[in-house]
Amino acid sequence: MLKKILGNTLFKLIVGVIAGLILGNYLNESTIQIVLSIKYFTGQLIFFLVPLIVIGFIVSSITKLNEGSSKIVGFSLAIAYLSSIGAGLLSTFAGYQIIPQLSIPTSVEALKEVPKILFQLDIPPIFSVMTALILSLMIGMGILLTKAKQLEIIFDQFKDIVILMVNKVLIPILPFFIAANFAILSYEGSIEKQLPVFFKVILIVIVGHFIWMTLMYSIAGFYHKTNPLKLLKHYPPVYLTAVGTMSSAATLGVAVKAVDDSKVIKPTIANFTIPFFSNTHLCGSVLTEVFFVMTVSQVLYGSIPDLGTMVMFVLLLGVFAVGAPGVPGGTVVASLGLISNVLGFDEAGIALILTIFALQDSFGTACNITTDGALAMIVDKYAEEKA
Repeated sequence: MLKKILGNTLFKLIVGVIAGLILGNYLNESTIQIVLSIKYFTGQLIFFLVPLIVIGFIVSSITKLNEGSSKIVGFSLAIAYLSSIGAGLLSTFAGYQIIPQLSIPTSVEALKEVPKILFQLDIPPIFSVMTALILSLMIGMGILLTKAKQLEIIFDQFKDIVILMVNKVLIPILPFFIAANFAILSYEGSIEKQLPVFFKVILIVIVGHFIWMTLMYSIAGFYHKTNPLKLLKHYPPVYLTAVGTMSSAATLGVAVKAVDDSKVIKPTIANFTIPFFSNTHLCGSVLTEVFFVMTVSQVLYGSIPDLGTMVMFVLLLGVFAVGAPGVPGGTVVASLGLISNVLGFDEAGIALILTIFALQDSFGTACNITTDGALAMIVDKYAEEKA
């Protein structure tokens, strides 16, 4: 019953966390070596897949930008990106104000020392994440501008292969990777003090979601010169569907019906914007991830990244978010390399991010697709003015 309520992936991740926390208390210097080897091997597989995920999703997403009016598509993409990074910057500001007040334990003086790993199998990625990002942007724009349909089909098929690898390799090994990391943290003796902090953080980001939704609908209503409640009152079923399914794709039909029932947005605009934004606009997920990485940094490393680093992270995360839909926990999975390269997180930090992000993923998805309605109102007015 619990598995049906939570969903298969989330259920397995929670089981992984619990198993790791329990197991860590019974490990000794010999058995911890097995756990270290599992963590290393699964981590190597995950980080090998990251550049492939970046290329698979971002190239395919860019090649789809030739659908419909180029001006409307460009404007829609711009406001989707601005909304995502705006939510991320709001989260950054809130993080600097709130996280220091949470009394997060950071002392490592009493931690048990973890022995060195005895066996490790290196599986280096084909290239770095930043190389994958730049290559994706160049290939995607090249296909778009030259109308290379055969390459577009090839990269669409490559995206299907990447989705298969994510669903058949990455997602199945995530519980083992997370369980191993939590077992090590439990073995060290610090996680029991830190875990309650994350439950507070999840509640904080959910409040942040509603603040951002309110702000975006206020802006949309002012620009559209229409009371946003005329559209928003049709969105409760959309929000609840997203919470229940943790999937923008599964909620898309409900969202299209809600917008159509509202009669606020012209059908031609609604039929383009709602599916488009469900694949390019992840404000709730970005807001969540930004606050979470700041919290994890404070918990594991004793400090929050400096402002310049966080701003760079948010700006790049907005780009990664465009290619993230289609993968469970898409934003954080697609940006694993960004988290490690820009913020300097190690495997323990990434395991914590994956876990707490999964715990609230349904609320982030609900924020994403609910706020899509506000952006659709903005595009509707923009198209009217450009007509």
